[in-house]
Amino acid sequence: MERKPFRIAAAQYDIGYFAHIDEYRAKARRWIDEAAGNGARLLLLPEYASMELASLFPREVQRALPAQLRGMQDLLDEYLGLYAELARTYRVYIQPGTFPVRLANGQYRNRAYFFHPDGRHEYQEKLQMTRFESERWLIDAGEELKVFDTAFGRVAISVCYDVEFPLLARRQVEAGAELILVPSCTDTLAGYHRVRVGCQARALENQCYVVQSSTVGEARWSEAVDVNVGAAGIYTPIDYGFPDDGVLAAGELNRPGWVYGDLDLDKIAHVREAGQVFNFRDWTRQLRF
Repeated sequence: MERKPFRIAAAQYDIGYFAHIDEYRAKARRWIDEAAGNGARLLLLPEYASMELASLFPREVQRALPAQLRGMQDLLDEYLGLYAELARTYRVYIQPGTFPVRLANGQYRNRAYFFHPDGRHEYQEKLQMTRFESERWLIDAGEELKVFDTAFGRVAISVCYDVEFPLLARRQVEAGAELILVPSCTDTLAGYHRVRVGCQARALENQCYVVQSSTVGEARWSEAVDVNVGAAGIYTPIDYGFPDDGVLAAGELNRPGWVYGDLDLDKIAHVREAGQVFNFRDWTRQLRF
């Protein structure tokens, strides 16, 4: 069955500061309204975008990483309810970045929720932790890779550092993913380029779309997301019917706003069968050394 192309929106998202939860709700609605109003059916926000909620805490909590994590748990239900409502209202898929979630055993996981147009949600946890997360923030790695069924096809999520590990993405595309979402949060230009290069490499190797979203700007009040450097990008195979450089769209570095691209997952299936090269297929070739 032929599938219809659809528009995706990837955010270059600035970390805000709020005096009241209603200000956060208004900002979220404003961002989703803009993207949906421009025809986007799937919306991607960056890793740790939720940490701007910590601005609602007292100053001593804002400056203490463990206290921030504890406090964020009181806002999880509000967060989930808000994005479920927005997904239903605008009839869109939303990946709103990540939220640090405390498990029953006391561990924290960096969790990327995926909301469907009917308001239900699934999630993918980050599997490869950065030094900051494991050494200073004490966030633990997740254990399971998933794919999500949508009206367009199967979608996967690789959270920031995860996309720098080829075998993770490979397992996702082998499970049917033709689009990988990469919510990211990087505090240096080098960090941004590591994730971007990872995105482009995974799109090349697997002949799939890979879409990156980034936090941008400064939030000096926050111990977690004080400096943010990055840009959103929509990356493709480098083959027939796709851009010669594999870049469908790329945002201006550190400028808040949405980056849009029109995706056709049938083109992914076609290039895997009839492309100039067969990167996706040739992973299975047995080599002797």
